[in-house]
Amino acid sequence: MLELGGVVFTWAFAPDISHSFASPIPPLASVSNTAALGQVLYTRYIYFFQASGLVLLVAMVGAIVLTLRERVGVRRQSIGAQLSRRGADSIEIKKVPSRSGI
Repeated sequence: MLELGGVVFTWAFAPDISHSFASPIPPLASVSNTAALGQVLYTRYIYFFQASGLVLLVAMVGAIVLTLRERVGVRRQSIGAQLSRRGADSIEIKKVPSRSGI
C-alpha cells in the first residue's frame, strides 16, 4: 500500500504531455508495435490499466479466501500425513500369474 501511495502522490506529468495526447501513436517507422502499444498504454490509458490491475488483484484475493474457508463435511489435505507415510503402508504388491484371467 505504501508503494501504491508513493506512486499516486508523487506522480508527475512530463512537460510535453499534451503533445502525446494529440498524437498518442508515434510513426511506425520510428518504433516497433510493442513499443508503441506500451507508450499508449502507459501514457493515455494509465488509470484504466491500474484499475484493471486492481480488479485482478481483488479477484485473486477473493479466490484465495473462498478456497481457504472452512466448510463442514469436507476433508482437507494433510500434507504432514502424506509426507510421513511409507511405501509399505500405501500399496500392496501381489504376484499375479500370467494368463490366469480374472
